[in-house]
Amino acid sequence: MKNIPSTSGPIYITKVDYQHLVDLVRQERQVTGNRVVEGLERELKRAEMVDSYDILPDVVTMNSRVRLRNATNNSMLEITLVYPRHADIKANKISILAPVATAVLGCRPGDKVVWPMPKGEATYFVEAVLHQPEASGDIAG
Repeated sequence: MKNIPSTSGPIYITKVDYQHLVDLVRQERQVTGNRVVEGLERELKRAEMVDSYDILPDVVTMNSRVRLRNATNNSMLEITLVYPRHADIKANKISILAPVATAVLGCRPGDKVVWPMPKGEATYFVEAVLHQPEASGDIAG
């Protein structure tokens, strides 16, 4: 199954995040092969790069905390998108290589995202960006 969000337009990623993620894809491909990074690589290909200072405050960037609403039962899920070395499932810090994180990267509230699950697909809506580093003045260089 493909990990393609239902939003048909481009996603927006900061130039800094883009470069870090391209590097991550290269490193992971050498260690684990293509399968683990193919979803992220697909998303990066459709991304439009934006300067950190110009990214809208409601776009999901790396290290953003986001609330998702399940399209089926309206349950809520809060996650923070992190690089693999910072992943901590108990703290809801989800690796960008996980399908859910890849699906929401670059999205905005109201966007519908779909990602593969062991039995079918999960469909969620981006409900809110609770924290975005760039909007908080944490501009990585």
